[in-house]
Amino acid sequence: MLDKSSPEFILASASPRRVELLRQISIVPDHILPAEIEETPLKNEQPRELVARLAVAKAAAIAKDYPDAYVLAADTVVACGRRILPKAETTDDARALLEMLSGRRHRVISGVFIFAPAGASSARAVETAVTFKRLSSAELDNYLASDEWRDKAGAYAIQGLAARFVCSLNGSYSNVVGLPLYETSQMLSGLGFD
Repeated sequence: MLDKSSPEFILASASPRRVELLRQISIVPDHILPAEIEETPLKNEQPRELVARLAVAKAAAIAKDYPDAYVLAADTVVACGRRILPKAETTDDARALLEMLSGRRHRVISGVFIFAPAGASSARAVETAVTFKRLSSAELDNYLASDEWRDKAGAYAIQGLAARFVCSLNGSYSNVVGLPLYETSQMLSGLGFD
């Protein structure tokens, strides 16, 4: 927790999962200010390039008005091969995404960018490999009926019911939820955040 003389800490994200994750490591943002930026991938943009670019853009959009604060922004995508998977909006979208992930390995990639007071900054891209079991029709139907997939990249939330689909995970679990905590903590420490 910051005292009154410490620089403010701003989370440039509307994600309730990122707020919860930060609380796990005793960081409570002074402000939660989601950045309004265009998030469409550029032509031929790879997943790692996309999350890095968006994290910088989100942080910059907020930091320009708060030059004396720590501003943390992140962007997370689910990628299957070179394909960036969208957030599921309909049941049909979710079914198609989950069928694609069924029995396969995919990657969850987060770009994290932090602006610190006095113009310092830090950037990381973190990748976690996740393998799903082969999903039966009944498992798909039950998961889709839960509505947990709504507005989730790749149509699943690992911290929820979909945890039972994960047969292996290589890398940061918190990254798959939405923010790699170890790496974020190390970045903040390196920038002098207490």
